[in-house]
Amino acid sequence: MEIGMSRASVSESIFKELKDAQIKYFEVSLYKEAVEKLDFDNLKEMSKKYGVELWSFHLPFMPFAEIDISNPDIAKKTVEYLKYFIENGAKIGIDKFVIHASGEPIKEEDRATRMETAKESLRELCEFADNFGAVIAVENLPRTCLGRDSKDILELLSVDKRLRSCFDTNHLLQEDSSKYIKAVGEKIITTHISDYDFKDERHWLPGEGKIDWQRLYSDLKSIGFDGAWLYELNLTANHTIDRERDLCAGDVRKNAEEIFAGEKPTPIGKAKEL
Repeated sequence: MEIGMSRASVSESIFKELKDAQIKYFEVSLYKEAVEKLDFDNLKEMSKKYGVELWSFHLPFMPFAEIDISNPDIAKKTVEYLKYFIENGAKIGIDKFVIHASGEPIKEEDRATRMETAKESLRELCEFADNFGAVIAVENLPRTCLGRDSKDILELLSVDKRLRSCFDTNHLLQEDSSKYIKAVGEKIITTHISDYDFKDERHWLPGEGKIDWQRLYSDLKSIGFDGAWLYELNLTANHTIDRERDLCAGDVRKNAEEIFAGEKPTPIGKAKEL
């Protein structure tokens, strides 16, 4: 597997940092205000200049009151909104678009309706992306979101055989990762790599939480996964973890090399008791 990073900003300094750390892939993952101002041609030029490939594009998903493919009140508007990013991203060579199937919270009594709405939205987006040679990768999500376990994900993917999935390693709160990976199998085409405490999503560096990284890595290899080992991290310390410094691309390179070599990854921060 090759190493990638998902970043919530786009700049020349980020591409240079990734190049210097020999990070091969980049995922664009911007918040609403920034993504709406994104210069796609400049993004392509920076990718070419620094030799960092544009692996995937994380479609915007917040604020939930405005962007949600599962909410019957705004789903159609959301689908049309997301098509802009798919079309323009595909035109510069991006062929994988990661999507959240819902916002939250979702009441249990509303899940069936929200699921059907999300499936219809995914069907339309999948067809649209295919026109540009691209695929939609539905991400597993935590808590009350749609996609909180393999059953949810497989139902979402069932509406079109072309749909695929992004496996986020720190979002599973109701299912063991080995069971999840085995169930979803070859539909997994990309990842979001980070660690957590099994209580909630944390986006820590592998080794700072409780995931058995050798088992997870082996599980992915067992299904023939050969996509990006793509880190999606909180680079700065926050209320969940203490670090003496921010994480950098070099930390990601070292962390991945340790996991690939069969070693236990070295933590940089210490999780707080929550």
